[in-house]
Amino acid sequence: MITVYHLNNSRSQRVLWLLEELELPYEVKRFERAATKQAPEALKAVHPLGKSPVITDGDITVAESGAIVAYLIETYGNGRLIPPGLGSERRRYTYWMHYAEGSAMPPLVMRLIFTNIPKSPQMPFFLRPVARGMFGGMVKGFLDPQIAAHIAFWAAELEKSAYFAGDSLTGADIMMSFPLEAAMETPNLPPVLTRYLAGLHARPTYQRALARGGPYSLRQV
Repeated sequence: MITVYHLNNSRSQRVLWLLEELELPYEVKRFERAATKQAPEALKAVHPLGKSPVITDGDITVAESGAIVAYLIETYGNGRLIPPGLGSERRRYTYWMHYAEGSAMPPLVMRLIFTNIPKSPQMPFFLRPVARGMFGGMVKGFLDPQIAAHIAFWAAELEKSAYFAGDSLTGADIMMSFPLEAAMETPNLPPVLTRYLAGLHARPTYQRALARGGPYSLRQV
């Protein structure tokens, strides 16, 4: 039996979705974020870094969502959710599988952190205006343009095909769902992206994963 060590409002939600797409039986062990929004210390008993997602499959433990998605598709997919052969769609699949965490998420996470620092309870009230000016300037001057470039890139790719690696859902879309969800608060998001994400969210498999995983804020990274 596959066990998912699931942290609320985290990347592990897409692992639950993948398991539903693959129609695999699995168990969910839920963990809740601490008041600091960090993962609880109890997760360190599962993996030394104390992060989620982590899965166990018998005596095999796999961490990192990209590695988990690849493992599950390669082990249990039977050709599903991965383009066949070594052609252009397979190359696109490999690219987006790595891009999701390697390039898309860092600026989104940095924007979240820099936006929240001035509001942190640990920030003295008299320093908050300085922090808002400093970190707000970094967000507007550096991160927002970077994120806008990524969003335009996503939109252009989804104008070419229904999904990121062609005309069928693959693991690349499961990986990319989280950056898109994290970017949904960005003003003037291209319609092709909102339609794409709405289509993913409407899938019965996605809805079943939400039911298994519990409350999930789509804007939480």
